[in-house]
Amino acid sequence: MSSKKPPYTPLQGQYLSFIYYYTKINGMPPAEKDLQRYFQVTPPTVHQMVVKLHQLGLISRVPGQARTMKVELPVEELPFLD
Repeated sequence: MSSKKPPYTPLQGQYLSFIYYYTKINGMPPAEKDLQRYFQVTPPTVHQMVVKLHQLGLISRVPGQARTMKVELPVEELPFLD
């Protein structure tokens, strides 16, 4: 196991894993509402996280278009989803 620190916080890692696995299972990326439901947080909290992940280059997305989030890390670099 590598001791290299991941380029995200533990919470950001959970969001990344959720986006990855949701997309794999459902054949399309989650909507922010899906993230809100899973993490039991408010819409602004989810939106701020999505914007931050995009700014960090951890996800790509098309602003203003629903369900366009894509994790830009290999699955091996994602944490287990709690």
